[in-house]
Amino acid sequence: MTVKDLTSTENFFLLAGPCIIEDEDMALQIAERILNITNKLNIPYVFKGSYRKANRSRVDSFTGIGDEKALKILRKVHDTFGIPTVTDIHETEEAAIAADYVDILQIPAFLCRQTDLLVAAAKTGKIVNIKKGQFLAPEPMKFAAQKVVDSGNPNVMITERGTTFGYTDLVVDFRGIPQMRKFGFPVITDITHSLQQPNQADGVSGGLPELIETIAKAAVAVGTDGLFIETHPEPLTAKSDATNMLQLDLLEGLLKKLTRIREAIKE
Repeated sequence: MTVKDLTSTENFFLLAGPCIIEDEDMALQIAERILNITNKLNIPYVFKGSYRKANRSRVDSFTGIGDEKALKILRKVHDTFGIPTVTDIHETEEAAIAADYVDILQIPAFLCRQTDLLVAAAKTGKIVNIKKGQFLAPEPMKFAAQKVVDSGNPNVMITERGTTFGYTDLVVDFRGIPQMRKFGFPVITDITHSLQQPNQADGVSGGLPELIETIAKAAVAVGTDGLFIETHPEPLTAKSDATNMLQLDLLEGLLKKLTRIREAIKE
């Protein structure tokens, strides 16, 4: 698949799913529920799930159920529902491994300047979604994207996920979305990670999920091409990012509001 497959409709596209793959039944349940919603609303959908979390605050934090097991679940989601999948990679050797199972490789924000990782992802031929570093202005992201293009892969997307504000907070500068769209690549807004409050005193990130709708509305209003939303049937029981995910039951109502905003700005 290519980025054109995601941007071929008048609507925004959606990357959504749990923060991390917890088990097969939950992954399939979440994917099916979201797909039913997005089909009704004509939203191109990509199932998101990390097969492993490498960036954790504490050594005892949950990092996954096993790489191969989680990657096979991602493939099963694809095969069962015929939808593309995305997962993040952290080291160069992971690119080719994950590419055998998923359609889109995601570069975590902290790693967006890692040339070898970007080149390895590019060489798989998969779409490469690069998250903007919390430490970067929008403008330098054109160089990260260009590394992928210069490696022979034009299928690049850029994701806004907030900028470090003080020590334990993030803010979204919505000027960055139209600025990065000028580079010629689709721009996604990561709604839920933008509302993280990282590095809290207990070593577990906090969050502001009550602002998910606010950030999402603003992102659509300024023309984001895609949305990234982590969602879970019971966020507070989730094994990763419990404090900033959207409860799955709230997703359909939110997307209905956002599609109306999208229709309004097209006019």
